Amino acid sequence: MRAAIVLIVALAAYAAAGPVIEDQVPGYTRFIQFPDGNEVPHTVDLEEEPDYQILAEIERDPANNQYQLFTRRNPDSSQTLVINDAHSIHNSNFNPADPTVVIAHGWLSNQETNLNSVIRDAYLEKGDYNIIVLDWSRLAIRNYVTAARGVPAVGRGLGQFLRFLHETTGASYSSMHLVGFSLGAHLVGNAGRELGGAVARVTGLDPAGPLWYTSSNRLGPNDGVYVEVIHTDGGTTVGGLGIGSAIADTDFFPNGGSSQPLCLTNICNHNRAWRYFAASVSYDHLTGRECSNIVQLNLNTCRGQSLNMGNADLTKSGSGRYRVNTRRRYPY
Repeated sequence: MRAAIVLIVALAAYAAAGPVIEDQVPGYTRFIQFPDGNEVPHTVDLEEEPDYQILAEIERDPANNQYQLFTRRNPDSSQTLVINDAHSIHNSNFNPADPTVVIAHGWLSNQETNLNSVIRDAYLEKGDYNIIVLDWSRLAIRNYVTAARGVPAVGRGLGQFLRFLHETTGASYSSMHLVGFSLGAHLVGNAGRELGGAVARVTGLDPAGPLWYTSSNRLGPNDGVYVEVIHTDGGTTVGGLGIGSAIADTDFFPNGGSSQPLCLTNICNHNRAWRYFAASVSYDHLTGRECSNIVQLNLNTCRGQSLNMGNADLTKSGSGRYRVNTRRRYPY
């Protein structure tokens, strides 16, 4: 009798947890709310006609991005790096001996979006880095369907820029870490793919879910030597803003991966991904436990090996699904 009661309680807790259902495409409605870089919601029509003209232009010239360099010598005022312009590199503070971190924003965002400065400052307070903020707002300001369709081409452009940087300065791919949020997560995945998966790390911060669950262009485990994802608003049967299933070498699910402490909206959950990551760069304190299955993940009963989520370690390695329990407020 006691065993039956325990089983009933466990199943009830599992149902209440809102499980992240592996490999299931969530049932997105045609109209959803998706945030811009200032966390303001916008109505998105997932069946809207894309802007084929801008997509054709970006396909012809995928390198049409802006690259803003920050280092400890210029932590607040950026220097512009230009693909195929060696002078722009040699006349900047770029140091090929230092690790290079690329930050890619999401939809309706630009180089001024908060996540860029928060992650940048976390790195520069830690040590000497080349922080390159990718501004792909020329495409990101378009409707969501257009932006999503253009992400692979923009990602290839980033990959071509990094190849130019490597050839111009000798900067090793093993010293490069690509970090992308939402649509930007799939973007950096495509950049890594352009380089044959040679970059040391690719980190996806709650990779966008709508239009991406079944896409061959989404972030994947072969896009870097080590690919990691932090899921904070994972899609379930009703659809979250981020992908809810494991898609990388290592997938971290903070607090179960679908809702975060003190968050009342999907937008808040979604943006926690980059906030958690920035905190992990500063403190490297968010430890996950590997889960044998999805039930353990949702019931918070994972007892496998430990692995820290995020951080700045270029030689990091691992695989599997991990549950991370955070605190309610920064640094979580």
